[in-house]
Amino acid sequence: MNDHPRNCDLTVDDRNLAAWNTPERRRAGFRRLPELHRRGLTLRAERFLPLSRDIDRRIGKLDAVRALTGSTIFSGMAVLQEDRIVHEAYARDFGPDIAHSIQSITKTTTHLMVGRLIEQGLIDPAAPIARYLPEIGSGFAAATVQQALDMDLSNNFEDDYAAPYAPPPAPGAPVGYGRSEIGMGWRLPPQGEDEFSMRAFAAALTSEDVANRSGITQYKSSNTDVLGWIAETVSGRPLAFLLDEIINAAGIEGAFHISLDCEMAPVLSGGGAMTARDLARYGLLLARKGAGIDGAQVGSAAFTDDTLSGAGTCYETPGGRLRYRNQLFTAGPWIGHAGYAGQFLMVRPDKQVAAAFFSVLEDEGGHVEGYFGEIIAMLEEVLELL
Repeated sequence: MNDHPRNCDLTVDDRNLAAWNTPERRRAGFRRLPELHRRGLTLRAERFLPLSRDIDRRIGKLDAVRALTGSTIFSGMAVLQEDRIVHEAYARDFGPDIAHSIQSITKTTTHLMVGRLIEQGLIDPAAPIARYLPEIGSGFAAATVQQALDMDLSNNFEDDYAAPYAPPPAPGAPVGYGRSEIGMGWRLPPQGEDEFSMRAFAAALTSEDVANRSGITQYKSSNTDVLGWIAETVSGRPLAFLLDEIINAAGIEGAFHISLDCEMAPVLSGGGAMTARDLARYGLLLARKGAGIDGAQVGSAAFTDDTLSGAGTCYETPGGRLRYRNQLFTAGPWIGHAGYAGQFLMVRPDKQVAAAFFSVLEDEGGHVEGYFGEIIAMLEEVLELL
């Protein structure tokens, strides 16, 4: 028996949370995650997008902006239009040079990767996932690539912390996000259990029927890891290389950090971290529909336009205006993504504007009903103003 102490930051308590993600440590954990995860990769762009300051004072006067940026859970907010900073605000314990976990906003990188590969004819979105990944299990095999893109499939993964962490769930039983975090390197496996890769985790998921007949978004982070796996397989290039192209095209000024699993694959489902300014710079890459600052194309304009078409699954309620399409949230003229515990990126391609918002909810589950709705409404008001 190994009696050596285990990494205290990554151990799991009786609330089924890794120590760094407990309410009392989460705020610091979101900033320290690049040094806490088991393995990581740091990327920097060859050239960065210079920004001038052209502050629009109307933004800071909006009641919704004042309310959310004045909150004790607020960290930072940056709004860019083309190459200008039009609004910026930070909490006293944060700043423009501090990297912050972007959580599920990382998923948007697969929008760029997969969109480009579809445009190149290397991926057919209507094809079953098993065509590209013959080794995948029943949780994904019969589902189409488009179903994974739209969070529109059914399997035994549940994107929450309530499902069992230890002992391992029985075959076919619900498998929760806590188990996924073992593969992400964000928590240690239970004593006596080996760690596993994100791809092994996804391949082990099961389903008797992958169809989602509800029309409601079935949010499953494992879908994103499968999409990244497909992108690497069909392109013949390591996933880290595809990600490096995206970071170069975005022209971020600081470092982009991302968690790696035990096979050294980047964790696209939620492993990214960067500054608020750089997240907004990255948002401008989405606004440019994948066109890099040096003209390199790392996405597909047609694929982004399809995202704005109103197709996809309805998020939370049937017929609701918020939809999930091609690994992006969208409503009306904007695209973007949420991140666990209070992060959001919103982009308006028609206005070439991107807004990044960081905050850290400090309740037990990192979720407060209605909070993301408040952030979305505030960012919509800001982007409409410009």
